[in-house]
Amino acid sequence: MPRDPKTLKSLGHKVAVKKGYAPEVLETFENMHRENDYWVRFNCPEFTTVCPITGQPDFAEIRICYVPDVKMVESKSLKLYLFSFRNHGDFHEDCVNVIMKDLVKLMDPKYIEVTGLFTPRGGIAIWPYANYGRPGTKWEQLAWERLSKHE
Repeated sequence: MPRDPKTLKSLGHKVAVKKGYAPEVLETFENMHRENDYWVRFNCPEFTTVCPITGQPDFAEIRICYVPDVKMVESKSLKLYLFSFRNHGDFHEDCVNVIMKDLVKLMDPKYIEVTGLFTPRGGIAIWPYANYGRPGTKWEQLAWERLSKHE
């Protein structure tokens, strides 16, 4: 599972952007530094989805931070996955939780958190935050501590 371009479908290949929510485009590769605990952070400043009620566009910066275990998410596949929300109607809180759950299912990380910094609509900005720490480990405790002290 190392970063071998022959095993990855998106990296180095021309791919079509999906028209709707597409978790199947996510790909992983092997974490070559499993002996270390370390953060991986993605900032996606051009996230777009649509309001499921009005159909109006919603814009956000999505921040994904995680501590990998065996698998890591491949960044081009993550970009394609996040683009798949462009025509998908979901509330802000749903988008953040769906992204987190899809990445937990994909990678089984030790710890992950996802924040959505949505631009204001009607004068109100919504910034949902969701996190997960592997049950029965110190990462579960970290998840609770970070959630309980979240701003």
